[in-house]
Amino acid sequence: MQQAPLSILILGGGAAGWLTAGVLAAEHGRASGGACDITLVESPDIPTIGVGEGTWPSMRETLRRIGLSEARLFAQCEASFKQGSLFTGWHNNGPQDHYYHPFSLPHGYFEQDLSRFATTDYAQAVTPQAAVCDAQLAPKQLATPDYAGVLNYAYHFDATKFGLLLRDHCTRHLGVQHIRANITSVEGAASGDISALVSDAGARFDADLFVDCSGRAGKLIGEFLQVPWVDRSATLFNDRALAVQIPYRSSDAPIASVTRATARANGWIWDIGLPTRRGMGYVYSSQFSDAAQVEADFRNVLAQSVPAETLDALQFRELAFAPGHRAHMWQSNCVAVGMSAGFIEPLEASALALVEQSAGLIRDLLPANVDEMAISAKRFNRQIVTHWDNILDFLKLHYVLSERTDSEYWLAHRDDASIPESLRENLIQWRHRPPSKQDFPQAQPLFPPASYRYVLNGMGFPCDNSRAPRKDGDQARAQQLLAEVQKQLASYRQGLPTNRALLAQLVARSASGAPV
Repeated sequence: MQQAPLSILILGGGAAGWLTAGVLAAEHGRASGGACDITLVESPDIPTIGVGEGTWPSMRETLRRIGLSEARLFAQCEASFKQGSLFTGWHNNGPQDHYYHPFSLPHGYFEQDLSRFATTDYAQAVTPQAAVCDAQLAPKQLATPDYAGVLNYAYHFDATKFGLLLRDHCTRHLGVQHIRANITSVEGAASGDISALVSDAGARFDADLFVDCSGRAGKLIGEFLQVPWVDRSATLFNDRALAVQIPYRSSDAPIASVTRATARANGWIWDIGLPTRRGMGYVYSSQFSDAAQVEADFRNVLAQSVPAETLDALQFRELAFAPGHRAHMWQSNCVAVGMSAGFIEPLEASALALVEQSAGLIRDLLPANVDEMAISAKRFNRQIVTHWDNILDFLKLHYVLSERTDSEYWLAHRDDASIPESLRENLIQWRHRPPSKQDFPQAQPLFPPASYRYVLNGMGFPCDNSRAPRKDGDQARAQQLLAEVQKQLASYRQGLPTNRALLAQLVARSASGAPV
């Protein structure tokens, strides 16, 4: 029996490759006291996509665990705070059609359902975070320690710079070996395993475990191992995006601390605020629109806030993707992470969150020896495939509850045949009770029940709570909880700086070398 140390080779860099390298090296790498040799091989000729600039709050714990300073993230990646998402025009495109999906749980969430007692917008009533975002405030103060905050938060950042920061941290502090090479062939063993990768210069790289972070190409999991692709376009059929970077009109313009998602007749537009620019993109389906139609509509939207001379100079970047994922992500001694494993669409920033989940599962399930690889693969696949199903249901929820009738695009999203059975069953149940942990098979779903609750309420989904158990004092306690939310909000409005002000302070402190 071959015992550890195991050698791990990651093919592909970017955010997915280097985040996976960091997660594994911080736990199992030799520099961290582990027994694994970890190498990342990436092509010097293939640029990273670097579009996904939104994250999930789990990123804070991931970065803390690999030993990366939050101060470096803000100083080197043009990072800003993300406290959730703001959806506009998704329900009925009326003048009041907007709602928040904040990251903070509803106040008193584990005590009782406040939706029965809230008389205003649900998110505004049950958490101060929605109003904090309206005021462009940060979720913490300058004196708050790294990765802590008075409100739950994640990040927006420049994904390319994020990958470079991770590369520097992994190679300098975590002992990851970095090799630049173009891999042109893969050597297989009689067992079905991958035995080595071969470069165009004839160099041979062998390992016990290979992690495929080669992007959409899926050079190992797809091209070599031929793991089937599961097409999810019958449920979520967006397959194109037109991306652009927008400069601020002034250096002191407010920075939004939410991803703004604005529905249009044939898709939706993301708007992400970074310190020096806004990253925007129009997501659509080639079944219903072409690039020329989308760009014309996109320009009309931008013309409302972007000067004509700036608009004329913008460079739009067209992106294509196939919504779907591999039938399984761990085959033999190869596991796929990131785009090589799959991608659905940009909504709700699930891509990097799933990279975190995947890397963390590899870390936790890493076998003690190669003979136990099949057990780890089986457990990994069971959990990750369930995450993909959860992502599909949660993203579909945003579309299926819409009442828009202004295009075939929105009508098609509500076609009963496009709704997964699991979501259809849950929607029937949720007409009589709110989402709960019993509705989700995995112990820690990527999107928890509270996230479903925010979307359901924001989209006006009817939920009859009359069957919910009642007890004496419920109403009085609910009113107390709702009053506490308003008290918290008053305190935050007084004590929290604006996003832009705090980001500037964080960067200035980092540049001065002052202690964090």
